[in-house]
Amino acid sequence: MSNFETIRSREEIPQEDTWALEDLYVSDEAWEQALSALMARKDEVAAYAGKLGESGETLCAFLHLVEDMGSQMELLANYATRKADQDTRNATYQAMVGKLMGALTSVSAAFSFDTPEIMAIPEEALESFYKACPDLERYRRYLNNERRRKAHTLTAAEERLLASAGEMANAPDTVYSSFINADMHYPDAVDGEGKAHALSQSTFVPLEESGDRVLRKSAYENLYNTLHGMRNTAAGLLDAQNKQLKFFAEARKYGSAREAALDGTNVPVSVYDNLIEAVHQNMDKMHRYVRLRKKLLGVDELHFYDVYTPLLKDEPARIPFAQAKQTVYDALYPLGDGYRAILKEGFENRWIDVYENQGKRGGAYSAGTAVHPFVLLNYSGSLDSQFTLAHEMGHALHSYLSNKHQNPIDSDYVIFVAEVASTCNEALLMEYLLKKTTDKKERVFLINHFLDQFKGTIYRQTMFAEFEKFMGAAVDAGQTLTADMLSAEYARLCKLYYGDDMVVDDQIAMEWARIPHFYYNYYVFQYATGYSAAIALSRRILREGESAVKDYLGFLSGGCSKSPIDLLKGAGVDMTSPAPVNDALKLFGELLDEMESLMAE
Repeated sequence: MSNFETIRSREEIPQEDTWALEDLYVSDEAWEQALSALMARKDEVAAYAGKLGESGETLCAFLHLVEDMGSQMELLANYATRKADQDTRNATYQAMVGKLMGALTSVSAAFSFDTPEIMAIPEEALESFYKACPDLERYRRYLNNERRRKAHTLTAAEERLLASAGEMANAPDTVYSSFINADMHYPDAVDGEGKAHALSQSTFVPLEESGDRVLRKSAYENLYNTLHGMRNTAAGLLDAQNKQLKFFAEARKYGSAREAALDGTNVPVSVYDNLIEAVHQNMDKMHRYVRLRKKLLGVDELHFYDVYTPLLKDEPARIPFAQAKQTVYDALYPLGDGYRAILKEGFENRWIDVYENQGKRGGAYSAGTAVHPFVLLNYSGSLDSQFTLAHEMGHALHSYLSNKHQNPIDSDYVIFVAEVASTCNEALLMEYLLKKTTDKKERVFLINHFLDQFKGTIYRQTMFAEFEKFMGAAVDAGQTLTADMLSAEYARLCKLYYGDDMVVDDQIAMEWARIPHFYYNYYVFQYATGYSAAIALSRRILREGESAVKDYLGFLSGGCSKSPIDLLKGAGVDMTSPAPVNDALKLFGELLDEMESLMAE
């Protein structure tokens, strides 16, 4: 799309710009048949109850079943969820997702005996199983990872009860998604000439990038004032989300929901806290960025509707999607021909749902499957949307390579490393564009974008992580998350992170209500750690070439075959140290130096 005045219906989007969900199932009827076939296999699962400790052959056969049914569930979930995200107003696919969640909860409950039984196998017996059944070696990593959480595993009956509560536990996220994407409607934003622009979750940030301050302010106030009118509903959903996390954490004998979330991916809580501390120690650079932005925009007061707009009045022309694909392809040449051949395959074979349509889920994501990845975009033609393309295809190729090189049970990389490949692509794209340009204005525009990436990914996501830590601590202390409490804390953090040169108003204090990631269970800190790792990896790739690329592709192909910390160490980055965060923010400071120098000329 080249403008935001109209949002097309799904039927108006050309097929070549939509994802090929028929690669998963040829029709809804085929999906229904596959779901019925999966449900029919629950009896196969039940036949193993009480028998997993009998022999290596029995355990191996059961894990083959786990792997096979897990692959089926992944395909079923992807089809239903992708269909629902195409148009969140479509009741047929919302009902399909509901049916799926009920079925998956039922299947999960059927498997609930396995973890307690696996935990109960004595170490000596398990080693004898490996010797007697060599095929069981395929699952050694999986079994070791399961058994390391023995202290947090309950009895079979208790595990079944928790599994049965899974659908209910997903309710806050499910309701929030419908609330924010389908039910919320905002007044049109109006520009300086009185022209109306459609305002939605998807168009908000592109409108905030506009050089028209009247339009930016209108979009900002209309979105947040509307959310303010629903603040108690939004707060109630976040309170329910955090309380269900607390319930499950306490049931499994964790000290907090945050500890439970990080233990699921085998990441020390200290990594989370070290990130916040490292960013606090580098807050002067963020405040310096804010002062520079205020100065270059020439405003008496800097508001949050001024933080996305480019610092130059003459914005680059909109980038057609075909051009964006070619630029991303060219920029990723350091990763080698093999990597780019897969990228091209995705571009040419409808892995991507490109443009916004009415009711479509906002934002962007990549969902990996054994068939191939599926990427959702709301491509607008801005520079930011070109970077989003690079970002999501980084996810996509990470999934593709892990699925290709790992057994299904080891192919799904954990969320701690999920943002590394995506942001490494962005960093390589930025380096390519900076190297290519000789125009001062274009260079300033790009550096501004790079600075905004640091601001948005390290500082902003760490602020979100600190907000999540606050919510978890408040709920742990027996408090209810009210709209007033959430807004007060959010405003405090905005003041801390942005400093005295930014106006912290009542509208931005409501931003927590539009952030879907607060329903992702302590996910956001990994954007910041992932970005820091990606900066280190991209610089190593550009500096060392083939040897670094080999290590990096090994990381992308690793799935969850090792702990995330060890996978990154294999690629040359140690995230237990604050060094990657400090080094990334050092680069942020150097970019500030160059921006100041360019603008002084």
